[in-house]
Parts: sequence; structure tokens; C-alpha cells
Amino acid sequence: MTKPIHGARHLTADDLGIGPSARASASHGSSAPDAPILSSEDPRLAEVERLLKQFGGVILSGPPGTSKTWLAGEAATLLTDGDTARQEFIQFHASYQFEDFIQGFRPKQNGGGFEPKQGVFLRIVDKARMDSEGRPHVLVIDELSRADVGRVFGEALTYIEKSKRDISFTLPSGDQWTIPQNLWLIATMNPFDRGVDDVDAAFERRFAKIEMLPDAATLETMLSDNGVPDELAKRLVAWFRATNGRAKKNPAASVGHAYFSPVVDESTLQDVWDYQLHYLIDRAFKYDEPSHKEVVSGWNRIFIGNGAPGPADPDEQS
Repeated sequence: MTKPIHGARHLTADDLGIGPSARASASHGSSAPDAPILSSEDPRLAEVERLLKQFGGVILSGPPGTSKTWLAGEAATLLTDGDTARQEFIQFHASYQFEDFIQGFRPKQNGGGFEPKQGVFLRIVDKARMDSEGRPHVLVIDELSRADVGRVFGEALTYIEKSKRDISFTLPSGDQWTIPQNLWLIATMNPFDRGVDDVDAAFERRFAKIEMLPDAATLETMLSDNGVPDELAKRLVAWFRATNGRAKKNPAASVGHAYFSPVVDESTLQDVWDYQLHYLIDRAFKYDEPSHKEVVSGWNRIFIGNGAPGPADPDEQS
């Protein structure tokens, strides 16, 4: 048995910058801190960068579990060469307002009235404008469709358009601002949110939209990398294809591949169902009991190994 060296420092994976905690602090790109790192050679990065140079921003649109937030965060990291000072991340929600995003008034610490305070958008606009090298500064907006985007952006909504960059506009406070060309916006959106129509109307001319769908090939690679037994993986992928085939008629039935990122065996796969996935399935087929039974029965056959599940209608194959 090797004796510990006196005075030696014990280093964890996080101390070395490669563990889950270190990964989580370095990137907002995923709810899973051990998610893979996007390669600088990945074609998805090239597509995002090309569109950011052409449009006011890019929206990654897709159902939950399709790696939208991961791709947005990873792209922001690569596009800024890992410089966190040139990145901002924000998540919209129902109560998010102009005063939070652009500019609002806050009480002075001495109690002597109010003073204007910049929101996250003006902070990164200011950094981008002051960058003498014109390097990209990236703002990631997660869950874009959860807020009233017209109210949150206010006057700035017009000037994020590529053709109106560097044109001066006036905020309600009277301050003059311009949005520079080197500010890049990446947003994520669930196309089934209630606020999607408002987002589409506001951003259809200003932002490019990239559709991100559940992907069986990505799931297969994920399961292989995790060491999932081949037969179990095949039955799961068959169920995944069949269930997402139903999403053509019932969009709420979409099951993203990222749900299965922690799966390594039957036990962890069942945990995904018990603690996450069955809620999605119950909600999607709330008013369609026959389909609900078929989907649940197909899931159970993954573990029995009694033949792979398939869709009720061959035309539903994805």
C-alpha cells in the first residue's frame, strides 16, 4: 500500500478544470455539467456563425431535450474563444421585463431617490461597442418565448436587425444607444410554448431560425459512448423512433434525445422514465388513451426484450 506523501495536495477533477463542477461554472451550455464539449470543427458551429454574420441573431427552436441550450452555450464559448467577459447568459420567464433586460430605475443606496441601472442587454452592448478589436460578444437568451418579447426589448427590437445596427435610438430615460455589429445574439425556444406566435412575429425578419429535432442518430451515439448494451440500445432507439413518429400528428409527444444522456443500463433508463419521461407522455396523450397505452406498452417491451416496439401506422416512422 502506497503511503500518502506528507504535505502533498489532493487534487480533484474539478481542481484540474475537467470535473462536473468546473464544467458547470465554465459553461452555461447544458443542464448536465458533464455534457460533451462542442468541437470547433462541428458543422453546427459553422452554421451558427455563418447565420450570425448575416442576420441579427439566431434562434435554436425545438422541443425539450434536443440540445438547444447546450449548443447555444457551447457556440458562445467557442465564438468568444472562451472569454467569459464577452459572454452574457439570461433566461426569460413570464415576469421578465424591459427594466430587467434593457434599463430600469433602482433605489439609491443612501435612500435619496432613484437612479438608472443597465440591464444585461445594455451591459453587453456597452462591452461590444468599447471593444477596439471588434471581437464578437455573444448574448445567449434561453427560453425566448417565455416572456413578452416586444415589451422586454422595447425600442431595441427594431435596432437588433442587421440593417439597423449602429443607428442611434433613444431609450425612455432619454439615453442614446446604438447596437454594434459585433454583438451576436443566440436564443433558444420551444415551438410549443404559448408565446411562440409573438416571437415569430417579432423576430421572423430579424433572426434566422434553426430547427432542432429529436435525433435517433445522436441518441445511438450517446448510448454507445455510455456503454449501453447493444440490444437494450436497439430497443430504446426503436421506441424513440416510434414515439417521435407520433409527434407528426401530436407535437407534444416529441421526446428529445438528451433525456437519455445519463443512461448506462436498464436501471438508469427506468429512472429516466419514472422521474421525467412518463410525465411528458402522460401529458402528451392525456386525451388519447389508446395511443398512451401503446406508447407505454412499447416502453415496457424495451426491458422484456419481447421484440422491438413499432408505431401503429407505418407512415409514422421517422
